[in-house]
Amino acid sequence: MALDAKTTCYDGSCSQSFQFYLQHSGEHEAIFKCLHDILPGEFKRIGLNQSSLDVLGVGSGGGEVDAHILTVLQSTFPSVPITTDVVEGSADLTDSFKALVAKSPNLQKIPFTWHLMTSENYEKQVKAKGDIKKFDFIHMVQMIYYVDNLAGTIAFYRSLLKTNGRLMIIVEAADSGWDILWKTYKKELAVDAITEYRSSAEVIDCLKSQGLKYEERAAPNAFDLTECFDPSSGTGQRLLNFMTAKDSFRESFTPEVRAGILDLLRNKCSAEKDGRVLFNSDLRCILVHA
Repeated sequence: MALDAKTTCYDGSCSQSFQFYLQHSGEHEAIFKCLHDILPGEFKRIGLNQSSLDVLGVGSGGGEVDAHILTVLQSTFPSVPITTDVVEGSADLTDSFKALVAKSPNLQKIPFTWHLMTSENYEKQVKAKGDIKKFDFIHMVQMIYYVDNLAGTIAFYRSLLKTNGRLMIIVEAADSGWDILWKTYKKELAVDAITEYRSSAEVIDCLKSQGLKYEERAAPNAFDLTECFDPSSGTGQRLLNFMTAKDSFRESFTPEVRAGILDLLRNKCSAEKDGRVLFNSDLRCILVHA
């Protein structure tokens, strides 16, 4: 899950844990495949007759998904100037994003404005200044878990859209393994940066309550959890640490809770195939109309 944390919880060792998870889970690849199917058509509609295009990334992490989005936008409108604003609460991940820009010639053509702050603080800053920049495309990838007020956050960022703009929210799917794990063990897990776990179900309920028009697309994904059931596996322990948002899965819970989580992961959150345990990490891409 990417980042817009209340603290710098994705700095230091937590940033390394996040990168390890991304390498193991195939999450970005699943997102890229979904975006490849969706974005070209969306961008053609959004950018029609536009003399420039303005993009806002909220909780952009290390910038891998932003880079993909911007590359698709550039290929769709190669001669149209693009600007990008980035809101990100982690200094470590922002540095990683800047390093990615530095080694990507196509991204160096785009002026970036960096906002090293949480989503909530960006909202406060924009409202205080009163000089509101509008955007053609705003994306919130795997960050909606970290905001305090879901309805207020969606309403605010939608208010920053231009007339034909889109707000894209990517979030874990309802009834995915993440959804089952974090809602079953909410009392034990939702105690730090994430205090209220949300899946696509909560986001869509919020959109419906506000009477907003949206489309929902699936981004299927699964990854191998087998090593999590081997106490001697370093890979398994690192995955369990990230999935439970703890520095140490072994030291953070009672034996009963650990056993319960492992049983849930195997029997409710995953499927077995060829002797491997594959965790259901399906995502949803939700496009909200201006």
